[in-house]
Amino acid sequence: MTRLFCFGLGYSARHLAHRLGREGWHVAGTARTREGVGALAAEGFDAFLFDGTQPGAGVAAVLAGATHVLVSAPPDADGDPVLRHYASALARAPALRWLGYLSTIGVYGDRQGNWVDETTPPDPTAERSRRRIEAEAAWLARGAERGVRAAVFRLAGIYGPGRSMLERLRQGTAQRIIKDGQVFNRIHVDDIAATLAASMAGAGTFEVYNVADDEPAPPQDVVKFAADLLQMPPPPPIKFEDAQLSPMAASFYGENKRVSNARLRTDLAVALKFPSYREGLRAIRASLR
Repeated sequence: MTRLFCFGLGYSARHLAHRLGREGWHVAGTARTREGVGALAAEGFDAFLFDGTQPGAGVAAVLAGATHVLVSAPPDADGDPVLRHYASALARAPALRWLGYLSTIGVYGDRQGNWVDETTPPDPTAERSRRRIEAEAAWLARGAERGVRAAVFRLAGIYGPGRSMLERLRQGTAQRIIKDGQVFNRIHVDDIAATLAASMAGAGTFEVYNVADDEPAPPQDVVKFAADLLQMPPPPPIKFEDAQLSPMAASFYGENKRVSNARLRTDLAVALKFPSYREGLRAIRASLR
């Protein structure tokens, strides 16, 4: 049996897990809290507690039988928590044949709206993205040491059912922020799952992939489109300088780039189900009551 273990069985990893479960895979993974473990168990997964500070009970034993390992747990100030606690267990796992690491397009930093691809040298501006670069290299090195396929997936802004502009508009938390020239790439969670599944099935020859949609778009356009789908007025426009944003949210607006997904399409042969926010939001709208 093919067995996937996910360090961080969160939003994106769970969509992959449900997809693979329907195909007969056994999936297990970790959560950072006991409540999270309970929620994963309720969805039918073997779940283990791992908060990054110490090894989780039972994790090493399950890793021994894993054929595929996906890491979505972020690095901390001391480095990658998974490698810190489980490097030896991964080195001993006899059935292991694939390692996947979920990173971020934030590693490219600010490119003043210009295009980037996987050959663009990373130039992160945020500390969290600098840590990602180090973690990417560590995981690729781990794969080389083990002689197994390892791949890094740099994700654009993730959205999907339950996590989209549609829900934010309904909750009254959406803002229509205007910053001249600002664009963002996005990626639907189902397309993330399709990308990972393709790599796990053996597709692809590169180590790094941008996982992003076809259309980097101004954020205010996405808000307006979602409001139209809900047949409600969009929030009033707010200049970026006047927006009340958390430091984390504001930092995203400090980086402006257009991310190419050509390698994803040509090397992994992934045809995006939702090539832009329009297709993705229409599908989510159709699923809402």
